[in-house]
Amino acid sequence: MQVFRIGLAKYTDSLKASGRAARWNPNDIDMIYTAGSRSLACLENVVHRNQIGLNQSFKVMTIEIPDNLLILTIQQKNLQEGWTEFHQMPITQKIGEDWINEAKSTVLKVPSAIINAEYNYLINPKHPDFKSIKLLKSEIFVFDKRIKMS
Repeated sequence: MQVFRIGLAKYTDSLKASGRAARWNPNDIDMIYTAGSRSLACLENVVHRNQIGLNQSFKVMTIEIPDNLLILTIQQKNLQEGWTEFHQMPITQKIGEDWINEAKSTVLKVPSAIINAEYNYLINPKHPDFKSIKLLKSEIFVFDKRIKMS
């Protein structure tokens, strides 16, 4: 399976986690966020950046997850109502932190907070099977100028 990640060009030559807090991880818990499509990866960036930030140099990473790797799934129906709201992030961060610490799988499929019925794929870079996940390529990505027009 191929998944995608859009990042600042200077950070797209290898698969690394920043350790900074996000929806599914608290600070200092390494997790690599990827999306099931390029378009979802684009939207995940757009919601977190302003128009000026979108003018920087980006690349889209194409990442191969071997079909034989176990992928655990968080079902949206099992999340509490309003899980996408900012004040609920400690709940989803705890889910992600527990998944990282339990190391039951290298990949966790989670619902997108942006697009209902689409998914992001979280990667645990400390899992023993992480070495089988490959960065296939990084290509220049330019956000369409119509996105976040002022």
